[in-house]
Amino acid sequence: MRILVTGSRDWDDAGKVGTELYRAIDCSPGLAPVTVVHGACPTGADRIASEFCESEAAHLEQRGVSLVEERHPASWHHHGNRAGLKRNREMVDAGADVCLAFIAPCSKPNCAGRDTHGSHGASHAADLARRAGIPVRQFTPRDNAGGDAA
Repeated sequence: MRILVTGSRDWDDAGKVGTELYRAIDCSPGLAPVTVVHGACPTGADRIASEFCESEAAHLEQRGVSLVEERHPASWHHHGNRAGLKRNREMVDAGADVCLAFIAPCSKPNCAGRDTHGSHGASHAADLARRAGIPVRQFTPRDNAGGDAA
C-alpha cells in the first residue's frame, strides 16, 4: 500500500496526522509493505509524517507491517519557484492508493485570497491526486471529527 501525505508547511496537529496514517494503514491489505510518500519539507505535515515513520516503524513491524518512508524533496535550486509543483507531480505520478491531505488556510503574506482558501502547495498536490484517480481524504485544522473523502 502507498499512502501519499501532503500538507501545509504550518500544519502542527501531529495527532491528526498519526491517527489518519494509522487509519489508512489499518485498511491496508494483509502484510504488504506500507510506503508513506511525502514531500520532505522540514516543517508541517511532511515533517510530522517523517517523524511518524521514524517513531512507529518498530511498533508496526511487531504487527507484521513493514513501513517504508519515501521522501520527495523539492529541488528549489534547480527548478526555482516551480520546484514544489514539479515535486507534487512526481509524487502523484509515482502512484498511491490514498492521499491524506492536511490543508490549513493559505498564510502567504502577498496572496490576495489569504485565509479564504487552502495553502497553495498542499491544495495543488491534492488536486493532482484527485485528477489521477487517487482517493483523497482532506482535513483542515477546524476538522475535529475527521476528514471528508472529497
